[in-house]
Amino acid sequence: MKRELGFGSCGLACCLCSENSHCHGCSSDECPGSAWCENRKCSGEKGLTGCWQCAEDCRKGLLGKIKSCAFTQFIKRYGAEELLNCLERNEKNGVVYHREGISGDYDDFTDPEALIQFIRTGKHEV
Repeated sequence: MKRELGFGSCGLACCLCSENSHCHGCSSDECPGSAWCENRKCSGEKGLTGCWQCAEDCRKGLLGKIKSCAFTQFIKRYGAEELLNCLERNEKNGVVYHREGISGDYDDFTDPEALIQFIRTGKHEV
């Protein structure tokens, strides 16, 4: 985990991304999505670090996906540092952010609240 990379504008974890060996995160000029990322553009235009700082409850761009939506909601509720702590603990316990391509254990959810619970506990609720 590269904690210093933090999160993308959409809430995705640059700190755990399988691309972070050659990318320095969403906030860097090296971000491969900088040309097309609607969330990065929107946050930048509003002078925000990320979507979690926005008062709107939108589903633009990657926020239309469960993982981005849940990660952003988590940061809004508990803060980025707490999300980093949970992700690091989960990683140490075998939870994988990117297992195949850009899919991993955080992608098996259809409900953002269930994913938030998984982030907090590291366990799938039955």
